[in-house]
Amino acid sequence: MASYVLLLKEFESKDAVIYRFGPNENSMGKIELNKLTRKVSEIEAIPDENIPSKFYFDRAAQRLAVCLIREGGVFPERTAFES
Repeated sequence: MASYVLLLKEFESKDAVIYRFGPNENSMGKIELNKLTRKVSEIEAIPDENIPSKFYFDRAAQRLAVCLIREGGVFPERTAFES
């Protein structure tokens, strides 16, 4: 099964980055990565009860980990998880 998670950056500081995440721009939750502790938190779940927020959160968290570790802490304005 293919999966796609869209991530749109809302905020970034030296300590944290916040993205909206979800299957499309109409159904999005919010995720935060603390750059210092490397902890990822769901700030808001996807508001549609028919969309499994945890599924999208887990994949958004994986994408943020790639940005932090493999891509040297570069967090683009718009990115995606695709598999």
